[in-house]
Amino acid sequence: MQRDAYHPVLSLRFMAVVALMGKRRFISVFAVAALLGISANPDVAASRKDVDLQVGVVQRFGSKPTDALLLQAASGDRLTFRFETDGKAQTVTATTAKLDVVAQPLPAPQREERVVFSTHRSFESAEDDANRWQAQGIPVELAQPERWQVWAKRDTYNSPLLRRLLLQSLQERGIQTAYIDTQVLTKQWRASLVVNGYRYTRDRITITSGQSVIQITQTGGDKIRNLYAGSLRLQPNAYGTYTLVNQVPLETYLRGVVPYEIGTWAVQPVLEVQAILARTYALRNLRRFAIDDYQICADTQCQVYNGLTGVNPTTDRAIAATRGEVLTYHNELVDAVYSSATGGITAPFNDVWSGVDRPYLRAVIDSVGTPWDLAHRSLADEQNFRRFISQTQGFNEAGGEMFRWRVESRLDDLNRDLRRYLTMTKSPLAGFKTIQKLAITQRSPAGRVLKLAVTTDRGTIELEKDNILVAFYAPNSTLFYLDPLYGANRVLQGYAFVGGGLGHGVGLSQTGTYHLGKLGWSSDRILSFYFPGTQLKPMDTTITLWRGDRSEKNGG
Repeated sequence: MQRDAYHPVLSLRFMAVVALMGKRRFISVFAVAALLGISANPDVAASRKDVDLQVGVVQRFGSKPTDALLLQAASGDRLTFRFETDGKAQTVTATTAKLDVVAQPLPAPQREERVVFSTHRSFESAEDDANRWQAQGIPVELAQPERWQVWAKRDTYNSPLLRRLLLQSLQERGIQTAYIDTQVLTKQWRASLVVNGYRYTRDRITITSGQSVIQITQTGGDKIRNLYAGSLRLQPNAYGTYTLVNQVPLETYLRGVVPYEIGTWAVQPVLEVQAILARTYALRNLRRFAIDDYQICADTQCQVYNGLTGVNPTTDRAIAATRGEVLTYHNELVDAVYSSATGGITAPFNDVWSGVDRPYLRAVIDSVGTPWDLAHRSLADEQNFRRFISQTQGFNEAGGEMFRWRVESRLDDLNRDLRRYLTMTKSPLAGFKTIQKLAITQRSPAGRVLKLAVTTDRGTIELEKDNILVAFYAPNSTLFYLDPLYGANRVLQGYAFVGGGLGHGVGLSQTGTYHLGKLGWSSDRILSFYFPGTQLKPMDTTITLWRGDRSEKNGG
């Protein structure tokens, strides 16, 4: 999400920045420049190359015993593999190789434990919860074994006794949601490199090529083949598996993001908007995977990134035209979030996630006209909300596939969804038999469901904000109302979720930008519409990447 450049940096030096970010409330580009040896002079920095990103392109390699990756060099090139053997560096070269996993029995069963404080659909809410624990003097770390979780810091609570004392102290304070996640292992899966007819079982492998282009094919049901620029590194993660990390220059990374996030057919200003947001998003979110020693992921939990596969001249032009440009608020990078469709109104930050509100992420009627007067017709009122959802014309997304929808879910499906969610969160109500009622108990002025009460035969569960979308598959967003479905004798059969939008709905609507682009809006005008009060700037050393937990309240 920015427009300029820096020079390539070594992985360890850049990860030092991530470590610093974990200790400070904010970090400026000046600090990044100092740590990475980059000139603080914007004129000098502008003449340098990109900063390298560390992208987890295969996050859970080894989660299945059949996991395998085929690696191939470009025509006329060779791959170089570096790893350690008996404490000594070893280098092997080849045109092709294979990564897989092998099982190694443990001499005795091994117990792995961690204290889990909470589970979340989104990083934003997980980080806010982590900040609250930190404020109480309890060291924590953010993890993503599947959903985002807040863990007690493993280096601090590093024995069974300490973990149980922590849990006991929490229970004495009335906190019942934390639990110890325990696994007993009898074997471990180790990464293995098969090259030139030899097998090397190693935990850390660096992969480079002369042309800095490597093809990776994931075997299995559907073969997924991607081409990556830069280098690759296989390394252990916090979940007993491995992550394949792509070290790639930022502007090259964007070539693998923009086509997949917005498509290639939109008009140039729309593609430029996506390039700016993708650049800003990447730089602001470098801290996400500090627990696993990389920065961002390659799927919808971050931004979809498929390397050089699918690069397109139209999106390449947009990236080049906006080189170095980022979106800021009070000289800090914004949370440059976007979704497929908002349903006609963008969601304020706190309607979906927990944390300090972002003043630039507010409710915006997604229209160039005035189809709804939000100031005088609050969508917190249920009847107003139903009228809003019934209105299908006058919005930027009108006619879009996900602008309005109705999804029916039978009671059996709702029971199954909720049981899975409660089991995942270790809820004592996971053994319920059936849902008796769903009721929206709080809706925001922008229409989002803030609280959903689920009454079961064993008690009531209150779901909040985007965790509703974790618990139930049916709704496409939290912008919905409920219609009960009855059978004979008014027996409840399920519910219809009636609403609009797809995803979180915060920030920019990609469907809406298509319409604005066709109207001739410029990229900066589109950004100002969806992110009021923000400024578009060339990246320089005065801009703060991220300020942390509480300082955004006043914009600085």
